[in-house]
Amino acid sequence: MKIAVNKAHYPVTVLGPGKRIGIWLQGCRIQCKGCVSQDTWTSDTGHEMTVARLMRWCRDVAKDGVEGITISGGEPFDQPEALNALLDAIHFWREQAGITMDILCYSGYPLTSLQKKHRKLLSKIDALIPEPYIDAQPPELAWRGSANQPLVLLTPLAQQKYAAWQDSPLENQEKRIQTMTDGKHIWYIGIPARGDMQALESLAESRGLRFEQVSWR
Repeated sequence: MKIAVNKAHYPVTVLGPGKRIGIWLQGCRIQCKGCVSQDTWTSDTGHEMTVARLMRWCRDVAKDGVEGITISGGEPFDQPEALNALLDAIHFWREQAGITMDILCYSGYPLTSLQKKHRKLLSKIDALIPEPYIDAQPPELAWRGSANQPLVLLTPLAQQKYAAWQDSPLENQEKRIQTMTDGKHIWYIGIPARGDMQALESLAESRGLRFEQVSWR
């Protein structure tokens, strides 16, 4: 089974509790206005890899311990068969290794739509942040991009790990943005406040660094 992946990173500490693996899938039919990850919108076979290869990478980077996996995008539910294979592989890994890592998944689809069309997939996810991103509704709660997005706890593991964060204000997060680079590109991980990315771009330009391409417009 192949899955289209924009990027994957470890450790991620700003999208869910603890030290996590972050997986961003490629392709999104929703394309919310104001999305900061527009580079993940286009469906592109050039981003495809096998789920087995992705899981080998996950196991390798997490040798020193992992507390959860966050799946974002793009839109994970636009690849339902591949997402199902990935979730099965994660479940097999955590059961085989005896790891209590949780699975947090983002989606821009309404919760009612996901419950109707993808109940099987939801049964394999611990926590879900659904609903479209609305640029006019600023972020108020931890790990959510706009005020309309809930944190839905689907399993007892999620109740244990996420209950304190369900209604936790955004300012309770000690850190909201991470930076990673491969020497040619810079990625920002997390939930920026309104205007943060434009302010960052202006600050960089004032110091002689111009962003040639950005994902937020």
